[in-house]
Amino acid sequence: MVNNSEDEELCSKPIGRVSVVYYGVGHMLNDITSACWFTYLLVFLTDIGLSPRDAAIVMLSGQVADGFTTIFAGELIDRFGHFKIWHGAGSVLVAVSFSSVFGGCLPCKIFGTNSSALQTVGYSMFAAIFNVGWAATQVSHMSMVNCITLNQTSRVVLASCRNAFTMVANLSLYVVALAVFNIYKPKTRVDIENQYRWIAYLSIFIGCCFVGIFLFGTKEPRLNKDTQGTIKHRILWTHWFKKVLYYQVALVYVLTRLVTNVSQALLAFYVIHDLQMVQSSKALVPAIIYICSFAISVILQEIRWTGQRLKAFFTAGGVLWIFSGAGILVLPSSMHGFMYLLSVTIGVANALMTVTGVSMQSVLVGEDLNGCAFVYGSLSFLDKISCGLALYVLESYQSEYLISSSPSLLGCPSIIGCLSITRYGLGLIPASCALLGSVITYTMDLHTPVVKPLMEPLLT
Repeated sequence: MVNNSEDEELCSKPIGRVSVVYYGVGHMLNDITSACWFTYLLVFLTDIGLSPRDAAIVMLSGQVADGFTTIFAGELIDRFGHFKIWHGAGSVLVAVSFSSVFGGCLPCKIFGTNSSALQTVGYSMFAAIFNVGWAATQVSHMSMVNCITLNQTSRVVLASCRNAFTMVANLSLYVVALAVFNIYKPKTRVDIENQYRWIAYLSIFIGCCFVGIFLFGTKEPRLNKDTQGTIKHRILWTHWFKKVLYYQVALVYVLTRLVTNVSQALLAFYVIHDLQMVQSSKALVPAIIYICSFAISVILQEIRWTGQRLKAFFTAGGVLWIFSGAGILVLPSSMHGFMYLLSVTIGVANALMTVTGVSMQSVLVGEDLNGCAFVYGSLSFLDKISCGLALYVLESYQSEYLISSSPSLLGCPSIIGCLSITRYGLGLIPASCALLGSVITYTMDLHTPVVKPLMEPLLT
């Protein structure tokens, strides 16, 4: 009884800052490669000659592979445990395959042809392999939060720290990309491939350093026992489908990811083609967004969290994105300098929505630790599929638009008559998702779970 009491007291206390940092850096490899994936993949593929629709197919193949892997990874982690093993194995697969996503077309070299169809197949293959490893790392890392601590504030702090290092990863990518873009001036398709391959190599190196820190400093999470001292049985996936909160959290999380991923994927096209800004702006504008997100994520770690505060801060982020979307829709290219101010607002909104949206999953899991990986896996599945389909549809319409429209419409000085799919996609989709997410959040019943001790290592 004394040991049980000590364990309960230990698990209910806020965890130390060093442990928070060790956990927070564990997703850096995923984050820096994800930033490169969403920011530059479509730009890269269209630069080497693929149509926007074929480029979208490559991205969709990766998103589908990611989505289905999260389901299987979540189920297997709940069944067998070994969080750190899954994390390490996924990180190895990401590191090995990511450079090929931005490398040459292997099937094209084998068959001696550069047909559009074969290029699409070749890049889709490596995109799928990369996303399988990415999904395994993501599910294991996110689901660890609930087993590391039962303290609700500490769970939000862990999510906030993870989001802060996501911003560090994104900033690292844009520093690397800015350096490579300035140093390496491509003249041929091979030069373009080499340019992006160096960005991939440097990103992988930075991410792997932080993965090593995570694996060294983070202990394998522990499971909880019931009052008789026996390990609780694994929770079936049907358990979650009986909860209204599961569907609410799932919708909010998917909408939040749509906001961040769609905006990130379209931002480079928007600032270059619609606002006619200089090439460096496709690194500078995202950098401002992530600097602001990093600052807000750090501030959020100092707040004592409750269910009501989660809802309030998420809604605040949603409102900021609605105003940002309106600004994107009406901003003419002649006033493109205001995009830097909009970047600050977008950065704050992204941090508020992401930190609180992810933390709502911890509230949903509560004490049901033996089934938490399925929650993160299933929600991530919905996130990947929805984002992939959304970007595919947008790029398909963009392809038709570029064929049917005249060059004079690109970067039009006034929003009147400007038919850019990128502008409407970036302005309307994130803002609409933010509005719907805020409405759903208002209907949630979030409460802090009763704390119980974690007793046995998950490895047993």
